[in-house]
Amino acid sequence: MDFFSFDAYLFDIDGTLMNMRDAIHYFAFRNALKKVFGFDATIDGVPVHGNTDIGILRAVCRLQGIPDTEFEKHLPQVIAMMSAEVSARAAEVRADLCPFIPQLLTRLTESGKLLGIVTGNFEAIGWTKLTATGLRSHFAFGSFSDHTERRADIFRNGLAEVHRRLGRSARTVVIGDTPSDIHAAREAGLPILSVATGIFQQSELAALNPDLCLSNCTELFGNCY
Repeated sequence: MDFFSFDAYLFDIDGTLMNMRDAIHYFAFRNALKKVFGFDATIDGVPVHGNTDIGILRAVCRLQGIPDTEFEKHLPQVIAMMSAEVSARAAEVRADLCPFIPQLLTRLTESGKLLGIVTGNFEAIGWTKLTATGLRSHFAFGSFSDHTERRADIFRNGLAEVHRRLGRSARTVVIGDTPSDIHAAREAGLPILSVATGIFQQSELAALNPDLCLSNCTELFGNCY
């Protein structure tokens, strides 16, 4: 796969662009669940990496015996509370950018490529992370989990926005760090670059046959910089 030949690039956030070093997002989960449903729960035992904010919330609520109908009824309130808390604490956000991410985004932006976000984060939370780390200006749009729980649907929404902006012939690739990203890209009919910059080893990702699998984005620049 010639990575730099695409017209549009859809990036995951956590584990792909950055790794968070604060617990702001986590405590926003806990605080919203406490305020809305009245229980003090953690996300222990719930798959987080490659999941979506809605998926994580639903799994925690199910473990607490909250019916899906009750969960859906209060979900908009939970989203609003989580988003407000993370936004209010933007100055406290701490993250390590993954290797060569600034250089990669700069190169793609300067080449006139269209860059978008596809993430399981809620929209306000995702943009807060990107703004706090200085990456926001590279991205023209984002597809988030506020209105869709499945990762493949988030990817489809991102692709639809690419088509709206560039036409249906635009060549688009996803960049992600989890097996869920690979499965979702396949379901959405998109090629994917997998990077082992999250919790999954390169061998684990390569076993799922992504179109390209690297330890990190530094490898993209071997013959370029």
